[in-house]
Amino acid sequence: MECLTLKKSNCKNCYKCIRHCPVKAIRFSGNQAYIIANECIMCGQCFVVCPQNAKQIVEETEKVKVLLQSGDPVVVSLAPSFIANYEGVGIESMRAALKKLGFYDAEETAVGATIVKREYDRMVSEASKDIIITSCCHSVNLLIQKYFPHLLPYLADVLSPMQAHCMDIKKRIPNAKTVFIGPCVAKKDEAQQYEGIVDAVLTFDELTAMFKAAHIEPEAKCDENENSRARFFPTAGGILKTMQMSNPDYAYMAVDGTENCIAALKDIEAGNLHHCFIEMSSCSGSCIGGPVMEKFHRSPVRDYMAVSRYAGKKDFEVSQPAEHELGKRFEAIDRHTYMPSEEEIQNTLQQMGKRKPSDELNCGSCGYNTCREKAVAVLQGKAEISMCLPFLKDKAENFSDTISRNSPNGLIVLNEKLEVQQINPAALRIFNLRSASDILSDQAVRILDPTDFVRVLSGGRSIYGKREYLAEYGKYVEKTIVYDKEFRAILGIFRDVTEQESQKERKEEICRQTVEIADNVVDRQMRIVQEIASLLGETAAETKIALTKLKESIRDE
Repeated sequence: MECLTLKKSNCKNCYKCIRHCPVKAIRFSGNQAYIIANECIMCGQCFVVCPQNAKQIVEETEKVKVLLQSGDPVVVSLAPSFIANYEGVGIESMRAALKKLGFYDAEETAVGATIVKREYDRMVSEASKDIIITSCCHSVNLLIQKYFPHLLPYLADVLSPMQAHCMDIKKRIPNAKTVFIGPCVAKKDEAQQYEGIVDAVLTFDELTAMFKAAHIEPEAKCDENENSRARFFPTAGGILKTMQMSNPDYAYMAVDGTENCIAALKDIEAGNLHHCFIEMSSCSGSCIGGPVMEKFHRSPVRDYMAVSRYAGKKDFEVSQPAEHELGKRFEAIDRHTYMPSEEEIQNTLQQMGKRKPSDELNCGSCGYNTCREKAVAVLQGKAEISMCLPFLKDKAENFSDTISRNSPNGLIVLNEKLEVQQINPAALRIFNLRSASDILSDQAVRILDPTDFVRVLSGGRSIYGKREYLAEYGKYVEKTIVYDKEFRAILGIFRDVTEQESQKERKEEICRQTVEIADNVVDRQMRIVQEIASLLGETAAETKIALTKLKESIRDE
């Protein structure tokens, strides 16, 4: 079962998770983030930083409810950081509240921490290892298993406090089922990897939801127990605070935060450290800075003070198991990572617009520390070329500039003060300008009548395809004016239609002349017709007279 899941619909392609992932165990495909299980160390940083809450810790509430209904006694192992999460609520109040939920009993995981720290003391006194790295933090264990496997001999082969305590509970209570409750994502994975010790894991957030659903409010009452020094375990250096540190040949140090842990492991790898006992925790501030605490209850100083006030000065009274019972085996975990060739990397850099070393900005906007790391991730199928913000910006700007430069239409962009912000070559020709610098940042009124721009700005209604004559330039234009409210810019598009208008005027003149010629021809034809008609009339009259006389002459004979 995956311990971290993703709401695909919530992922907004912001790359914040990959920027904060210390091992870059996140893959992007189709503008969605996916956690790479065999590379993830379960630190929970992606869950903490996701602004859309797309990363979710898998809940085990229903699993716990099934355990409660099983009839077996279900005992809670409560992480010592609970005192920071539930302010002013001691173990007795938590026990009472948990029993109301149906749990058989509740104990502090700090009891198991006491067992573990005694085992650490034994290892230090025997000095069997040059370097000893604590194994309480499962994320640190995964970090070493996956990324520094050759350092596994330095990892203390000891159960975690959660495991030691749950094993102790099962020894004391027949048929007991154990549920660990804490601020950690990794503990869910640890419980799954090492079956039979911890039956379920809840986060404080899940427990709080169960309390609310059952209308249970833990009483704000803090008890005291002098024998509770292991309550310091969830703080940075807390393990060292509980140990005897009897061997002077060792240097004792605490390292918290995954980045610091990686740096320390690299030092060990390089042979720079020897005779050290190193307390390592992947969370900054240790467990009180766990993912659930950091996401919902970020108050490191106050949380440390809460733990410090609650912790006693002596150890819990608990019987120590035999050494072999506390042993834990760690094996290297192969990540199956493909390493591309130098030629492939260079080809990918070229595709990202990194044609020379100076183009490799290493800005980190994609989430990777360097452009080269990003190129490797692309070849490994973990990243997309489009994740490079400078590349996309340059591509968009170049594409936009290409369109602007080659557009036959004049483009002019004004701000809300009607100052010219951008103008293209076609617009320069229309307005008879030598260069853009002649007008940039100046008022548009210098080169055109801004009335329509003011109308669009104030009314919000765009103007499309309006034709007008620019008398000062002797040109006809067809203009479109659009106001972009989001970017507070006004775009003017001017299409030079002077030639069209000239052709139109020429056609109209030709038509006028043609009509005039036609009228003249008709008039001339009419005059000719009238003249012919007049002549025909005279001739007809004369003919009539002659014929009449001829007829009369014939009759007289």
